[in-house]
Amino acid sequence: MPVHVSTPVFEGPVDVLLQQVGDHKVDIYDVPLAAVVDAFIAQLQAASAVDLGETSEFLVITAILVELKSRKLLPGPDEVEADEEVDGFEERDRLLSRLLELQVYSAAADAFAVLAERAARSVPRQAGVDDAYRDLAPDLLAGVTARDVAAAYRRALTPRPVPQIDLSHVTVEPVTVSEAVEELVGRLPGLRRATFRDLTLHCTTRMQVIVRFLALLELCKRGWVTLDQGDTFGDLQVVWVAEPALADDGGWVAVGVEEYEG
Repeated sequence: MPVHVSTPVFEGPVDVLLQQVGDHKVDIYDVPLAAVVDAFIAQLQAASAVDLGETSEFLVITAILVELKSRKLLPGPDEVEADEEVDGFEERDRLLSRLLELQVYSAAADAFAVLAERAARSVPRQAGVDDAYRDLAPDLLAGVTARDVAAAYRRALTPRPVPQIDLSHVTVEPVTVSEAVEELVGRLPGLRRATFRDLTLHCTTRMQVIVRFLALLELCKRGWVTLDQGDTFGDLQVVWVAEPALADDGGWVAVGVEEYEG
């Protein structure tokens, strides 16, 4: 049964309280979370047995409420972004789904424990067939020919294939930041201006995109490019402001545009 709470601004199940806070119908700032926890502890003490599912769900809901109220109390924007609330709900759903999976495995383990306990009570028959029924026992080799025995012998001697473990999903891609820097140094002077999306269109994995982003940060630190993002989650604009030149020691140095062109 869901935990019921009573606060100055809300009275009812705690999951409904979370929904009301998410819909901005109840201000989390006016909800005393201590009263919510006290109601849960009182209901837990009154219960004859602890329900792991309900307890875990309450802990998840309480954690979300604490996070939302801490954002409200700390300095910053007065309104909590809707995307952040949705992320909290998604995290709660993931935790609940994992809890349900855990309950399934726990139930399967209990079933196996019961079967093992029942099997431990059985006693195998040590004696053979009684003499009165010996002639009635079926012949286990009836219908088995020498060819069948030879085929079984060959199957037993055939080497089993060596099991192959596919590690492609955990293998680190052989891509480095220095290689990505060299690639961008070769492309950006001709483009002068490009978006990060355009620079990573040829990438096929997430790691390749991450490495090229780190390479852009390295070029920005050297002063070769400038980075600009007009709005949140907008395209990252990359502008080339210097030209690379090969130094005497074989490394790369930055040369100003005017000096390079002169």
